[in-house]
Amino acid sequence: MPTVVPPSSPRLSSTELRKLISPFKLDRTKHPLVIVGIRGYYRNTLGAPGVNDRGIYDDAIFIDAPSVTAAFNGNTDPSVYRPGSGTADSTKGIATLKPGLWMAHQFGLHRYQYLALVQRIGPVTVMRDGNPPYEDAGWFGINIHRGSYNSTSSLGCQTIFPGQWESFISLAKDHAIRLHGNRWDKVVIPYILLENTGQI
Repeated sequence: MPTVVPPSSPRLSSTELRKLISPFKLDRTKHPLVIVGIRGYYRNTLGAPGVNDRGIYDDAIFIDAPSVTAAFNGNTDPSVYRPGSGTADSTKGIATLKPGLWMAHQFGLHRYQYLALVQRIGPVTVMRDGNPPYEDAGWFGINIHRGSYNSTSSLGCQTIFPGQWESFISLAKDHAIRLHGNRWDKVVIPYILLENTGQI
């Protein structure tokens, strides 16, 4: 069965988006290119009302740079629920990235297959499925990559609806080259994840 995706892309102006991320006080002179995720962007209009669902593209992901703000349908949750305990690979629960500013991504190959934004610069903090859910920090490969038409294709990664993926990665790469020159794939690309609690 095809994965649920909204009929249109998210809508926020540059001014609105930059106001939302302003509390993080990110130096935009040093980091002019930023990726922003909004978990539960469609929480009241897609899936169960008032709930941030798993397995559907009910989130928003934006590219923000000095000359562009572009919106994409995305997913910031794991596709499935799998409870666990501890941090061993065989027993740990599935990961959900915590909201916040993450200075952990740069351009690289996702699973050695295609260009994406990969977690290779720093650690991130996730909440793992469990009873109760529990926090874990480290290097988990929480990448920003292409989803699929039949699944959001995430074990904790941030994924873009496949029909919009080429537009997303091409635009992000183009602006990275414009802003960072031949260092475009060596610099950190900040990722800010916000939680929509009803105010967006």
